[in-house]
Amino acid sequence: MSRALIHVLGISGSLRRASTNTAVISAASAMTSAEWQVRAFAGLDAIPPFNPDTPDAETPAAVVALRGAIADCDALLISSPEYAHGVPGVLKNALDWLVGSGECIDKPIAVINASSRATHARASLVETLVTMSAHVVERASITLPLDGRGADARAILADADLARALRNAVDALAATARPMNQLFASARTTSPETALASALRSEGVSAPTTNTE
Repeated sequence: MSRALIHVLGISGSLRRASTNTAVISAASAMTSAEWQVRAFAGLDAIPPFNPDTPDAETPAAVVALRGAIADCDALLISSPEYAHGVPGVLKNALDWLVGSGECIDKPIAVINASSRATHARASLVETLVTMSAHVVERASITLPLDGRGADARAILADADLARALRNAVDALAATARPMNQLFASARTTSPETALASALRSEGVSAPTTNTE
């Protein structure tokens, strides 16, 4: 029996048309795998400035779309540049809209750094995601040495070392996401107790017994 694909949502933190970070997400989206599929989110530029006073009934459509896309995916792949030693405002703004709604809680996330010189933004982004209770997968969070290359997705895929590193990162992200994906799939068709027991058995752990006396 073939296993269900792990659905990964790719988000670039840059709006530049020739962005290297967008190229990374595009390259991952173009890769084929029997285990996972990456789909790029393209609506970051439509998200308005975060306002905590916005009533739920008036949540902007672009925010609803973002929340829905993250809720529906099994994992996130984020590639972001660094601006003035910080996370780009457009990405931080999008994350602010997710703090209270909870779509990132326990969500496996890989943070891709496309420049070896950009260390401040990565640390800041990871701190934000951890604060949001996301699961940042360290072994999937890599730096691709694309400094100054101006590489597009085709160039990344054509470079054996870059393509291998990116594929390995998504492999690691999908491997982390799969047990949770299986648990949720079981929960849709069985009782929560049975789904939990099945998930525990797959990890080699005995399910706890309940004393009903």
